[in-house]
Amino acid sequence: MNKAHVAPLVELLDLEQIEVNIFRGRTAETGLPRVFGGQVAGQALVAAGRTVPSDRPVHSLHAYFLRPGDPTVPIVFEVDRIRDGRSFTTRRVVAIQHGEAIFHLSASFHRAEPGLEHQVPMPAAPDPETLPTFAERMAPWKDELGRRLDLLRPIDIRYVGDPPRAVQGEGAPREPRQQVWLRADGVLPDDPLVHVCAVTFASDFTLLDSVLLAHGKAWGRNQIRGASLDHAMWFHRPFRADEWLLYDQESATASGARGLARGHIFSADGRLLVSVVQEGLIRVLD
Repeated sequence: MNKAHVAPLVELLDLEQIEVNIFRGRTAETGLPRVFGGQVAGQALVAAGRTVPSDRPVHSLHAYFLRPGDPTVPIVFEVDRIRDGRSFTTRRVVAIQHGEAIFHLSASFHRAEPGLEHQVPMPAAPDPETLPTFAERMAPWKDELGRRLDLLRPIDIRYVGDPPRAVQGEGAPREPRQQVWLRADGVLPDDPLVHVCAVTFASDFTLLDSVLLAHGKAWGRNQIRGASLDHAMWFHRPFRADEWLLYDQESATASGARGLARGHIFSADGRLLVSVVQEGLIRVLD
């Protein structure tokens, strides 16, 4: 792992508090025309978490992407302290640029308590250390991807099977399912909030790719255009984002220019840690 690689992610998640319940975050310089959705979601969760006692970890978030973010200016996050109950705390966060809301997040935090335990089994997957690194996978497309690779550098992503459809181009339709191993490419601070926000950041990278697999399509090719519409996550068990996590992803349906994808994130020893669901806009242009 490379500490220098993960440092930009830690800096992105280290928001500046400019007033009570108001925070400011910088945007990553990637050359993309809009702010990466995972960045906004991760930063919004940081803002919410900074207003909650540390003994109440986040257990769920629901978010909507309202407008494309401007990558050239900071983002202001306003936190609304909806409720502070005996066991649960609820926060609402609005991300603002140029006087307009670009993102909305609701998050719920829960004081740890004992209860029933069960989970679905972890699917089979090869050892991540036997798979090519993301840089090795992307080497043939390095010039095409350009500075977008900088956005991915803090996260070590290793694909199980074929290269990602985003760069591989068109191919034969196949089962709308894929797996990636991921972890922060460096040691993160021990603060549990940093780890859940880092996984929130990473959860948006590959999930909607599973929608395109069913049609043999690729982002940015064959007139395919898309964007995240909403994002929901449930955090089941504590984890470290700088340890290997298996992200098992599939798309259940696509219709009406929208595609739905869901994923489960497991620890290397088989514990189900996080469930994710996302709907995205997917348009086929003339």
